[in-house]
Amino acid sequence: MDITIKKVASVLNPPAPHMVGDGFRVHNFFPGGNKLKMSPFYLLDYNAKVNFSARQQPRGVGAHPHRGFETVTIAYQGAVAHHDSAGNSGLIFPGDVQWMTAGKGILHKEYHEQEYSLKGGDFQMVQLWVNLPAKFKMTTPKYQGIKASDIKQFRLPEDQGSVKVIAGHFNGVDGTAFTFSPIEMYELRLKAEARLSLSLPAHYNTGIMVIEGAIKVNDQEKALADQFVYFENGGTDFSVEALEETVVLILSGEPINEPIVSYGPFLMNKPEEIQQAIADYNEGKFGYLEE
Repeated sequence: MDITIKKVASVLNPPAPHMVGDGFRVHNFFPGGNKLKMSPFYLLDYNAKVNFSARQQPRGVGAHPHRGFETVTIAYQGAVAHHDSAGNSGLIFPGDVQWMTAGKGILHKEYHEQEYSLKGGDFQMVQLWVNLPAKFKMTTPKYQGIKASDIKQFRLPEDQGSVKVIAGHFNGVDGTAFTFSPIEMYELRLKAEARLSLSLPAHYNTGIMVIEGAIKVNDQEKALADQFVYFENGGTDFSVEALEETVVLILSGEPINEPIVSYGPFLMNKPEEIQQAIADYNEGKFGYLEE
């Protein structure tokens, strides 16, 4: 079978940061920063490494609603506490993943974890919004609190690093997270000069978030920490070489070819579904969550 190369379309610098609440300083790579074809990923907020001072009252984002998609938070530095109106709560520390399915509607809040807040220090996170297919938009809310120790890994030969399979499948290793549409999400931790070849379906939308270090893709395109590598559609195979000790997040998924209508914290298919979401929220149908 002929191998076709998945080509890099662009290497993107982080857009200007903005604050989400008072606890998250994020670069919105998409949809606001760049108009990228990344379905089923609708939003990528990258909290590049920043140092928060110690504080008694934790910073964060108060109770707010979501409907029609999932939020995925991956912790690299610092720690976050989560509570939602479905009764779920959890703490995520470096290496952990929090995967919340808003579905038919939920209220949640996210704060710096108490002990981290009291000490302060470096804080670095990724948050994604993952769209849900129309048939699952009104599914029952769900919460997956995934500890680093629960994420299966593929160890590279000669101790050159590892591939943590958050979702999907890699070299016989199954991802930990349940997804509603086909998604491949891997965290690569590579030593300097390590090289890895990957193969993903040609029609999947694919990108790489560089968390630490620097990489060369397909022996051509160089990307540094805090940059995002965006691939063309078409082609299946690409290589990643670590130019120094490196951490990257691979995002790839089958596009959901359905209309999208977004309004604030709601992501639906039709304008009337947005109106219904607003009405349901105002009528208290998303539950109750104390600020």
